[in-house]
Amino acid sequence: MQHSTVQDVMTRDVVVAHPEATFKEIAGLFHRITAVPVVDTENHPVGIVSEADLIRKEASLLEEGRSVTRWLHPHERYRAEAEIAEEMMTSPVITARANWTLAEAAQVMHRKKLKRLPVVDDEGRLTGIVSRSDLLQPFLRDDASIRAEITHDVLLNTLWIPADAVRVSVDDGVVTLAGTVERKSLIPVIEGMCRSLDGVVAVRQTLGYEFDDGHVDPGQSAVRGIIGPHSAPHR
Repeated sequence: MQHSTVQDVMTRDVVVAHPEATFKEIAGLFHRITAVPVVDTENHPVGIVSEADLIRKEASLLEEGRSVTRWLHPHERYRAEAEIAEEMMTSPVITARANWTLAEAAQVMHRKKLKRLPVVDDEGRLTGIVSRSDLLQPFLRDDASIRAEITHDVLLNTLWIPADAVRVSVDDGVVTLAGTVERKSLIPVIEGMCRSLDGVVAVRQTLGYEFDDGHVDPGQSAVRGIIGPHSAPHR
């Protein structure tokens, strides 16, 4: 089944700067990118310079003579007056690993309020960079491929559920499941596996079951019921 990792969506050809790079040199790198990792001689990320860092510096230059920087925190004032990357960069830099899931990367970005993460290998060397927009790439997956994966990989090949037992439709990433499965316990399994697939936005299901394997009376071999919005399952 398809589960994208950071390695699948990250940018590999990363524009970098060195600690001694000047403000103008760094500004010249900002054509279609919004941040530049700063690396040492062995390609280890030691910091990152963002658009905000450049704007802070530019604002301080434009406001020279009006003492705008005197209202800043001393650390921010130091960065606003910086002339080279080492002085203006954010450090230490928070990094990601290529084998992280997109959910793991998203959690770190959200928790740390970051827009991108440099990606490093086991030796801490830079191998790529992943941004917020990169994490959205799996949601661009077309409905037909999502439906095919659910029908063949999830239902038939993994859970051994016949293709005609569950009807699958996908509309703009929203999966709808209908039909009847053998055991009630399969329903949350199917729903969970579908939710975890790349490109799935939501899962809606009205699946029925033939056998309630969670509530079996000693003298009763099977209980029939349905799970859905119009009727409740037998208990």
